[in-house]
Amino acid sequence: MLTILGFAMVMTFMYLIMSKRLSALIALIIIPIAFALIGGFASGIGPMMLEGIGKLAPTGVMLMFAILYFALMIDSGLFDPAVRAILRLVKGDPLKVSMGTAALALIVSLDGDGATTYMICVAAMLPLYSRLGMSPLIMAGLIILAGGIMNMTPWGGPTARAASALQVDPSDIFVPMIPAMLVGCLALFGVAWVYGKRERARLGVLHLPDDATQHAEISVSQYPEARRPKLLWINGALTATLMATLIAGLLPLPVLFMIAFSIAMIINYPCLQQQKERIAAHAGNVLAVVGLIFAAGIFTGILSGTGMVEAMSKSLLDVIPPSMGPYLAVITALVSMPFTFFMSNDAFYYGVLPVLAEAASHYGISPVEMARASIVGQPVHLLSPLVPSTYLLVGLVKIEFGDHQRFTLKWAVLICLAILLAALLLGVFPLFSG
Repeated sequence: MLTILGFAMVMTFMYLIMSKRLSALIALIIIPIAFALIGGFASGIGPMMLEGIGKLAPTGVMLMFAILYFALMIDSGLFDPAVRAILRLVKGDPLKVSMGTAALALIVSLDGDGATTYMICVAAMLPLYSRLGMSPLIMAGLIILAGGIMNMTPWGGPTARAASALQVDPSDIFVPMIPAMLVGCLALFGVAWVYGKRERARLGVLHLPDDATQHAEISVSQYPEARRPKLLWINGALTATLMATLIAGLLPLPVLFMIAFSIAMIINYPCLQQQKERIAAHAGNVLAVVGLIFAAGIFTGILSGTGMVEAMSKSLLDVIPPSMGPYLAVITALVSMPFTFFMSNDAFYYGVLPVLAEAASHYGISPVEMARASIVGQPVHLLSPLVPSTYLLVGLVKIEFGDHQRFTLKWAVLICLAILLAALLLGVFPLFSG
């Protein structure tokens, strides 16, 4: 009965969010409560939900302050010099333009917000592509591939979802994945180099005037009044220290981002009114993400508290051939590409991943290893027609969605496979587990 109830709950959840009858936030709360009542767990619903929320509280706190911190750094203009340097360097060489596009997209997508990344990168690069006669498909492809790689950061979304679904620390997922992500970045630059060479052979190099005044006006900050160019080195040192302590694991991620955000706010915006304005400017993005995490606490709390996930995993074990069980981490990494393409991240991470992880535990594969494997397919995910921000990108670049998919999908798969291979070689998750 628990198996049937569990699969019915997951299928109902996936259907309602994919058919857009309910938002993921509401579905994560209402659906598990309804099925828990149907299963006769009315007396234990409250404690189960609170336990689930309590386990995800650190992840919610980390996401809140990580999003605010990187938004603050973008507002203050920390990344402006890098953007201006890229635009000065690329000039009229198509090869440099394509490489610069990849570098710019990787920098700007650090904040984890796809829509912001697309608006900034297209605004900076599209005039250059148009003037040189380069294909806008190349620009759109490189931007979205960079976003897919940087989407694996804990504040990007999928890592937080995987951490909350399996109740593991986001830093335990992310930090070991950094070298594999760097390999993905190298693969991205390889793609940029290939198309840059082709465009250079087709178009040649156009000698454009270096307008230093024009470059000086370029900023990725959407709030001119919030820019703090005089504090550039201080903000850079603070961010470098934050990244170093994050990788070293000196403090838990939520604490690190809370401290860094507080210091950054005091340094850049000492006035109380300015602090309120900066928080209000990004409150919508924070609320959307953090609210989803706490709602997921109810879903995972009931799924595990009622014993549904355990019953579902046993049923899955009966279906999976014993010879395939030890390869579940690799299987999860591979299926994360088509699964997150044809369904939303919420459906995959909250509906499918917990069942796969519970089944994998019987073969000695830990939840954190399954969580790392599950985020490998993110570069493919962003090409899904279910991702709203992708429509913004193709609209800004003025290309057809189908053309964008046909051009980019093969490279997205290649980058995913490069990340998968690097992760296996580095032992981030096992190829085979006894």
